[in-house]
Amino acid sequence: MFNIVICDDEDTLIEDLKEQLQRYAKETGRDFCYFTYHDGRELLMDYHPDTDLIFLDIKMEQMDGFKTAEAIRNMDSSVGILFLTSLKKFVWKGYEYRAVNYLIKPVKYGVLKLELDRYFAHYQGKEEPYLSFSNDNGKYKVLYKNLSYAETNKRNVMLHFEGNQQIIYKNMKEVSGLLCGQPQFVQSHQSFVVNLSFVKGLEGQELILSTGERLPISQPRRKEFMKKLTDYWGDML
Repeated sequence: MFNIVICDDEDTLIEDLKEQLQRYAKETGRDFCYFTYHDGRELLMDYHPDTDLIFLDIKMEQMDGFKTAEAIRNMDSSVGILFLTSLKKFVWKGYEYRAVNYLIKPVKYGVLKLELDRYFAHYQGKEEPYLSFSNDNGKYKVLYKNLSYAETNKRNVMLHFEGNQQIIYKNMKEVSGLLCGQPQFVQSHQSFVVNLSFVKGLEGQELILSTGERLPISQPRRKEFMKKLTDYWGDML
C-alpha cells in the first residue's frame, strides 16, 4: 500500500488526478491510498510520516506549494514530491526542495505514467527503516541512516540529523532501545548513542564525527564500542 497525497485547490484537478492514478494502479498492480487537501496549511496540520508521494500544487492562496514543501522537508527528507503547475517559469525553483519532478496542468496520463514509472524504479521508501516522532515543533520522519547521534537533554533526548536538532519525548533508555536495534548504532556513553557510519576517528576519550563534532566515549563502554566499530568498518571494506 502506497500513501499518496494530492494537495491542490481545484477539486476538478484532484478528481482527474485520482482517476489517472487509479488507472496506473490497475495497470501496474500497485495499491494506492489517497489523502486530499486544498491548502498547504491543511496538509501540514495533518501530515502523516508514512506518506510516500505528494502531488503538490505550486500556486495556492493560503499557503503556496514552495512554502509547504520547505516545511515538509524540515519534517521529512525522504518523501517524494511532484509539483503541479500551470506555469513553466516555476519549474526550476521546485528543485530547491528536492522535488522528484513537476507536472504541467492539466496533467496528461502519458506524462504522469512516465514520471511514476521513473519514481518507482528508484523508490526506496518502504525498505528504508525510519524513526517517526512528534514534538512541539511538529511531526518528523527521520531515516536511521541520516541520524548521526542522540544525546540526553534533561529528561528527554535530542536527535541530530541532517543539520537539524529535535527533541523526542523519550528518555535515553527508550531511545537507546530503539536505535541500538539498528546495526549501525552503539551507545558510546550513558548520555550518547552514535551512528557508526558518521564516526571518522578517535582521539583520546572522544569520537570525531564526519560532521566535525566531537562526542565523549566513556571508559566502561570503550572496549565494547571499539569492537563494534572495528566490526562495522570491516564490513564496509
